[in-house]
Amino acid sequence: MKNEQKEKQRSSIVSHYSTVNAADANNIENHKKAAAHHIAAANRHLKAAKHHEDGHHDKAAHNTILAYGHSAIAGEFLSDDAKHHAQALKQTKYQ
Repeated sequence: MKNEQKEKQRSSIVSHYSTVNAADANNIENHKKAAAHHIAAANRHLKAAKHHEDGHHDKAAHNTILAYGHSAIAGEFLSDDAKHHAQALKQTKYQ
C-alpha cells in the first residue's frame, strides 16, 4: 500500500515538472518567434525609410504595411506569453 502511494506521489511530481518544462518550452518559443517578427518589422521599416529617401513612396508604403503585419504577429506571440504569465501569477501571492 505504501509503495503504491509513493509511486503515485512520484508520478504526480514527475508529471508536474514535465508540464512546467513543456510550458517553459512554449514560452521560450513564443519569445523567439516574437523576436524574429520584431527583427523582420525593423528591417521593413529600414527599407521603407530608404525608399522614402530615394523618392519611391509606393515601395515605402508597401514595406510599411509589411512591417505593421510583422509587428502585429509579434504582438500575438507576446499576448500568448502574457496570458501564461498571468495564469502563473494568479496561483501565487501576487494576486
